[in-house]
Amino acid sequence: MSDKQKDNASMNWDHVASNGLLSRRHLLGLGLASTASLAANPLLAADTAAISTPSWSKVPGRDLSGYGNPSAFTQEVQRLTGSPNPLLPGGGASRSPLHLLQGSITPNGLHFERHHAGIPNVDPAQHRLLIHGLVRQALSFSYEDLLAYPQESRIYFLECSGNSGANTAAQPSDGTAASLHGLLSGAQWTGVRLSTLLEEAGVKEEASWIAATGVDGASMGRSVPLNKALDDVFIALYQNGEPIRPEQGYPMRLFVPGWEGNVSIKWLGQIKLTSGPANFRDETSRYTDFLADGKALQFTYPMGVKSVITSPSGQMTLRRHGVHEVTGLAWSGSGAISRVEISADGGSTWAEALLEGENQALALSRFRLPWLWEGGPAVLQSRATDSAGNVQPTRAVVLAQYDAANRYHFNGIQSWSVSEQGVVANAFA
Repeated sequence: MSDKQKDNASMNWDHVASNGLLSRRHLLGLGLASTASLAANPLLAADTAAISTPSWSKVPGRDLSGYGNPSAFTQEVQRLTGSPNPLLPGGGASRSPLHLLQGSITPNGLHFERHHAGIPNVDPAQHRLLIHGLVRQALSFSYEDLLAYPQESRIYFLECSGNSGANTAAQPSDGTAASLHGLLSGAQWTGVRLSTLLEEAGVKEEASWIAATGVDGASMGRSVPLNKALDDVFIALYQNGEPIRPEQGYPMRLFVPGWEGNVSIKWLGQIKLTSGPANFRDETSRYTDFLADGKALQFTYPMGVKSVITSPSGQMTLRRHGVHEVTGLAWSGSGAISRVEISADGGSTWAEALLEGENQALALSRFRLPWLWEGGPAVLQSRATDSAGNVQPTRAVVLAQYDAANRYHFNGIQSWSVSEQGVVANAFA
């Protein structure tokens, strides 16, 4: 046994599952120095005689700016962008760097993007939102009109239905948490309840759906059942306190909490009340789930209960033996996250993680748990349970439901293998 392993063995660790998972109480005061003596961690041992004043403390800093920018030393914290497709001008996605972030709110500049025909440059002074169809009176709203209505703020996650689809492949790809699961973000959204506007228009009795379309080059359109539209759907005007950005639908977008991201139509231009779904191109040729029996499901809107460990995660390397914090995100389109469990042995044993914050419904929840890694192989997993009692399924269970060609609504448990060298990689366990 090495000296470091002897130090770890001598400490009063409270193990809660096999392969090194520790009690949540060890998160208090957790640090590199807690895993062994300072002598075993020479980088932590400070030479007080060598303390000096750095150059940036000797001169004034830069002037004020009209809009803040990240530090020049954090340039690696960027969205993961794909290569342009000449066959689909403006189409594609960029992914949030989940493994480089903390908390549960995604900065606006790092919120994931998904576009079908690029980002239109919409002039709010010329833009109108039309509500028509099965209503007593058609109404047209300018951006300024909507700003005059009472605003409400809510924290919600947003996830593309194709998120994590790479894990439906036959072999695991060597990806990061961003490349595999980065079509996911969390934000505070502010806007006007759609029910308020529909009440003014007067919904006719025969109406049972709304058909929403955007003013982008793809004329993206999706159908939403009227009962959902009258419940918690709203017209988003702000994101994390500032006007929503062009890539998120400026000047206004539909926001449908808990449902697949493409339903939250960006650059919203029309809402038509109808007696049935519109069967837009993007809800027939796309965004349908191919089942194992050869059939296909339409309008599978809610996102399933799901979680992912963001650290340690794919393409990371553990540089030291000792205690590490296992952390990640959990979410569900059916309610709040009530529990997240962690396994370090590929699902044989589990330990309950600490959930941070108020654990709001339809929002991202951050979880944490300490893990003592002493250099052996491991398979890290997380498993979420929501307030409706739904438990995140294994990859095998999800795949059994669908045809091999299906890439939507994958919410299977993510496995990260850890080698004896500390290399973390995507794995199918």
